Amino acid sequence: MKRAIRNILATVLIGASVVPMQAGVTLDECQQMAWDNYPLLKKYDLISQTKEYTVKNINKGYYPQLALNAQATYQSDVATLPDLLSNMLKSNGYNMKGLEKDQYRIALDLSQVIWDGGDIKSQKEVAVAQSNVQKAQADVDMYVVRDRVNDLYFGILLLEEKIKLNKDLQELLQSNCEKLANKHRNGVAMGSDVSTMRAEYLKAKQQMTELASSKKSFQQILGVFTGQPASTFEQLTMPAASTPATYANLRPELNLMDAQKAQNQALQKRENSSLMPRLSLFAQGFYGYTGYDMFNDMMDHDFTLNGMVGVRLTWNISKLYTHKNEKIKIDLANRQIENAREVFLFNTSMLTLQETEAIERYRAMVEEDNEIIALRTGVRQSSEAKLEHGVIDVNDLLQDINRENEAKIAQTNHEIEMIKHIYELKHTINQ
Repeated sequence: MKRAIRNILATVLIGASVVPMQAGVTLDECQQMAWDNYPLLKKYDLISQTKEYTVKNINKGYYPQLALNAQATYQSDVATLPDLLSNMLKSNGYNMKGLEKDQYRIALDLSQVIWDGGDIKSQKEVAVAQSNVQKAQADVDMYVVRDRVNDLYFGILLLEEKIKLNKDLQELLQSNCEKLANKHRNGVAMGSDVSTMRAEYLKAKQQMTELASSKKSFQQILGVFTGQPASTFEQLTMPAASTPATYANLRPELNLMDAQKAQNQALQKRENSSLMPRLSLFAQGFYGYTGYDMFNDMMDHDFTLNGMVGVRLTWNISKLYTHKNEKIKIDLANRQIENAREVFLFNTSMLTLQETEAIERYRAMVEEDNEIIALRTGVRQSSEAKLEHGVIDVNDLLQDINRENEAKIAQTNHEIEMIKHIYELKHTINQ
């Protein structure tokens, strides 16, 4: 199909009668201005900043972790000495008061990760993958602007050409008005003929007002998109009818799907790391009652400083319960993405074919338009000569003038529509 597309577009370039180029704002310049002005552009910076701070916070998982807590408790029972031992101590002068049921402590816990099974690394990969998905989605959202700008740009070009043709029509009608007015003064033409021709001239002026208003409206909307004054687009450059550099589909939607798959891969790595045990150093210290020396606390009910250090191994084995299902969910998500990719590629392939056929159709019309205009112009000139000799009336001449003008408008429509479809083709495959 790609070869067929190339052949058709090559024929378009050889055989098309393209509207002459004008110096002015180009389509690429409009696209760039719209891109720079669109509010969604700010989202890219917000996404980057969010990712940066998220990754920084995750990296702090390697830092020593501190926790401060305090508690006050009252127990229904406490550890006591056997009566025999208690009586023996009393007989030797030791007063064992026993432990109090109300106990207090203020504690500081410190832990340092030695090995986390790749959990922190996988969290960073997930954060980066999520940021890439958000950026890719922003690219897709921004891509819509390109199509809107294309529509406005070619709409203005079409209106400009219609305005030029309308000016030509007004000059032609005014010329015939003057001729008929002279003939009327010489008693050769009727006053109604002059009135009919002038009415047609005024009608053309009304059409000019309508066309100018539509052009101004399009310019104002394009100005909103680009952040520029409407006057910036008084003169636009007709884009070249050049074929895309390649026919590979480079749409941002495909990048979004790739980013989504990469995110799923990062989520799978994190899921795998959650099965790994964690090894860490820890230190605990607290001030309160009771402490680690229980016998001393039985004798003296004073607050003391206590502490311990060690190595801790933790393993959340319960993650095995859901690991298999989580893996299946991620696999299903990837299959959904692949299905969406197939549908998207199929639809864009169909659009590419339709646009290519439309380009060929308009190319054929443009080639026929040249001959139609030549014939209509000949008929109109012949009618003017006939009117000079009184062979036909003014209504017959007006019909031929309007038909010639309609043929020129049709040619302009076909030429611009042909080029517009070329750029719609480029838009479809992002070329």
